[in-house]
Amino acid sequence: MITLTINGLDATVEKGSTILDAARFLGFPIPTLCHMEGLTPYGACRLCVVEIGEGPGAKLVSSCTYPAEPGLKVRTASSRVVRARKMIIELLLASCPQSKTIQDLASKYEVTQQRFRQEYEECILCGRCVHMCEEQMMAKAIGFRGRGQSRSIGTPFDVPSEVCRQCGGCMYVCPACSLRCTYTEPEKAICGGCANLSPPCLEKELFDDMMCYMDPCVACEIKKP
Repeated sequence: MITLTINGLDATVEKGSTILDAARFLGFPIPTLCHMEGLTPYGACRLCVVEIGEGPGAKLVSSCTYPAEPGLKVRTASSRVVRARKMIIELLLASCPQSKTIQDLASKYEVTQQRFRQEYEECILCGRCVHMCEEQMMAKAIGFRGRGQSRSIGTPFDVPSEVCRQCGGCMYVCPACSLRCTYTEPEKAICGGCANLSPPCLEKELFDDMMCYMDPCVACEIKKP
């Protein structure tokens, strides 16, 4: 067994567990996008970023791929972590603003602006479909192709796969396939219809660099006059 500290609380987890496993065991919510139970952790989207270590040596890591280590000190909602998550959500919105999943993340984390050039892509390269096809359907009909800006997902040389059973599993797990918002103007890319703008209820002097990690936030349940 391994004991580490998350947000000031000790957690004991089995060897081989990740920081994400340990945090969820204690009830600390960490957003994920490329991660999905039953599939190999990939760490593509970096949305599950957390801060480990202390002082100048502290760094951001993806909690879904970073192993739990004895004595490790983790913060899941420091101001540095929150800034990084919001930046990642903005980048995701720039790539695929019509995804319901990404729009919901933007609302939840109060991302009300999008500062990057709008692309309107149909894929965010999270890798869910590739892992689903290989690990759950045992087909390997699709995979990653190319590198950098040319990176994409599909069959080799765009030739129809002979092993694809058209099960629909790739579409089922794709976070970009569930469409809700249909705006095409950059200034309307974030609908904000679900945004919760209530101020956090926790006092900063009590939590220092930590933001509210309750899910849902306690402030959401209090109707202020």
